[in-house]
Amino acid sequence: MKAAIHKSAIPESQIFMIKYLEDQYFDPVWHSHSEYQLFVPLEGTGTRFIGDSIKAFKPGELILTGANLPHLWRSDEAYFEKNSVLKIRGVVIYLQESLLGEHLMAKDEMVQLKKLFKRSSRGLEFYGNVKKQVITMMNELVQLTGLESFIHLLKILNLLSSTKEYHYISHNEYVDPFKENETDRMSNVYEYILKNYRKKIHLNELADMLCMTPSSFSRYFAAANNKGFARFITELRIKHACKLLTETDLSVAMISERSGFKTLSNFNKQFRDEMKKKPSDYRKEFLNI
Repeated sequence: MKAAIHKSAIPESQIFMIKYLEDQYFDPVWHSHSEYQLFVPLEGTGTRFIGDSIKAFKPGELILTGANLPHLWRSDEAYFEKNSVLKIRGVVIYLQESLLGEHLMAKDEMVQLKKLFKRSSRGLEFYGNVKKQVITMMNELVQLTGLESFIHLLKILNLLSSTKEYHYISHNEYVDPFKENETDRMSNVYEYILKNYRKKIHLNELADMLCMTPSSFSRYFAAANNKGFARFITELRIKHACKLLTETDLSVAMISERSGFKTLSNFNKQFRDEMKKKPSDYRKEFLNI
């Protein structure tokens, strides 16, 4: 497994770190860190990459990523335009599994919390009432300090560790520490793919970027993403099509073209294979929610 950069966030003088984010776009660098991360985007849209999962994101999602799980919340291209007035907002909490100390974490009362940390190695997306409660509490936590803030964090963790209202995100766990020197290489690859996936991307273009042969690059990319390059591109295009199906009135044929597919028949087949339904049915189900 190739590595993303370690981005430590918690000062030694603190038990955890909470940040209120407000900027032009989310951090566009593929990375990981030893801290567990609880994140809610409050404003902004784009595509998220967590482990081997690709999905469009929008405000109000609640995500817990485990230690060393690589991730990237990539804002839509419109956020990077020179004269863009768009902005992003979010709240993120960083914490270590040892936040209570190894002695306390070994006690019976901590079993549920330890199970939560274990599950988060694949990434967790929460939903339902618990999600709403926790997002409200995270916004409250931004304003708190001292012991009161720590008690509030424990209440959040208690809710998350007790609920069944979550989905796993990544198919695979990422438990090993990552090598920092890989981050620039993979970030450059992701940057190029995200700017060009709607048109034909030749494998040798990316291989040349990393001074590799196409076959070596294919092995390298598959090891870093737990899927082949062609599969990755197809998933990215399908997820973009899902976004267009739910956010626009464009025809399926136009969405197929704007998502990078050469023919409508190929788009329909790839969409059914990935989403287990036809594009038109996906749109209808979304509109009926």
